[in-house]
Amino acid sequence: MRQAGDAPKLNRRHLLALGLVAAPVAGAASEAAAAWPRRKPKTPPPPPPPAATTAPAPEAPSAEFDDEPPLPQAAPAPAPGTLPPPDWGRLRAQWDLDWSEVDLAAMLFAANPRPVREAITRHRMALDRNPITYLEHNNKRGQNLSRAAAGAYFGVPTDHVALCESTTAGIGLLYGGLTLRYGQEVLTSVHDYYVTHESLRLSAQRNGFTVRKITLHDGAETASTIDIVSRITRAITPATRVLALTWVHSSTGLKLPIRAIADALRPINAGRQPADQIIFCVDGVHGFGVENTTLPELGCDVLVASCHKWLFGPRGTGVVFFSPQALQRLSPVIPSFLASNAYSAWIGGYDPGPTTAARMTPGGFKAFEHVWALADAFQFHQSVGKEHVARRTHDLAGQLKSGLAAMPHVRVRTPISPTMSAGIVSFDVAGMSARGVVSRLRQWRIIGSAAPYGVSHARLTPSIRNTPDDIAFALKAIAALG
Repeated sequence: MRQAGDAPKLNRRHLLALGLVAAPVAGAASEAAAAWPRRKPKTPPPPPPPAATTAPAPEAPSAEFDDEPPLPQAAPAPAPGTLPPPDWGRLRAQWDLDWSEVDLAAMLFAANPRPVREAITRHRMALDRNPITYLEHNNKRGQNLSRAAAGAYFGVPTDHVALCESTTAGIGLLYGGLTLRYGQEVLTSVHDYYVTHESLRLSAQRNGFTVRKITLHDGAETASTIDIVSRITRAITPATRVLALTWVHSSTGLKLPIRAIADALRPINAGRQPADQIIFCVDGVHGFGVENTTLPELGCDVLVASCHKWLFGPRGTGVVFFSPQALQRLSPVIPSFLASNAYSAWIGGYDPGPTTAARMTPGGFKAFEHVWALADAFQFHQSVGKEHVARRTHDLAGQLKSGLAAMPHVRVRTPISPTMSAGIVSFDVAGMSARGVVSRLRQWRIIGSAAPYGVSHARLTPSIRNTPDDIAFALKAIAALG
């Protein structure tokens, strides 16, 4: 029987039912992650307490103070090809969805699979029984286990992972923490989402730097890696300090060539002093949980994503991954409870030292049962196999795009090639607004969405919960709109 303080892990019965084995949360860091240097703040210790005439009584563990154990490091993800493809029908049974609806809106807000639901329930019940003691024994430990699981999933050491509540919150923490000044600039694109634009606008108002937006392509359907990279490099000036882009555009479904962009920045940065080099920041939410890659493989410096979309994680959870270079250029925005010296620095009256991912993690009391169950969500995803998730998602999206492209009354806005797209499929139906298309599809009990941009497109987003029959049914409904 599980005890209240046990580390969160998947129910093995579920994994056995899928014929898979989950990656453990404790162990050695991945090779790519371990190659990153560990930045340990060099701060003076707090002043010693006054001498006591009698030994103080032992104190209970604190939910806030600097008493957590060393950071766990998670084992690397299973090597590609080591996990057999899952039985997709049995995997589908892990969700408690209303199957009379065809949910093709994983990009918005996802339901949780059974292991995640059970982990949330387990923590919630323990908190309801013993809220103080359970929190004291699990707060930092549970958050750090979730950070370790996230790091194992994305090839990043635990101490380079911050937790947040959503992509919006993570983007706000990132761009709100920029240490830029007048005369320096952030380069972004006209295609980026409201959250990126607004976070940069607010930060620029406070700090005096400039935000410049460029056009990356003349149409998502025909966009190419060479053209996108060329436009970005031509737009960079000596004042550019940050490149702020989005991995998969939620308007058109275009997937940017992040690795190629990072490679193009390398020679530019090689000619600059470290403080003047460009840090590459990415809103990664619609590639995260879909693509079989890691942060070191992508090559960007920061990636922000929520975990309640394609990862099917607990609601109100998100992650921010940092390179060491990025942390040197950022400042925390919200006080942290997670940093190892947060309270001792305050009590001792000294500077807590360089920015760390723990210091970038906002403090405060949260929906802890969701934060701690995040480790189970990553383990569930790892147990399926990242390569299988990517292939299944791309196969279903490809089936949808091919079917739509054959319809004379439909214009597909998403690139057909999986190199330039992920799981989002955006399209227009002749003579209908995006909202009108979504409304008509709801009459067929098909759940889609309309992109909230100045130019809106209808969107369907297949995920590993869906089947080829779901896609065929959606295509039948869209064909009937002609």
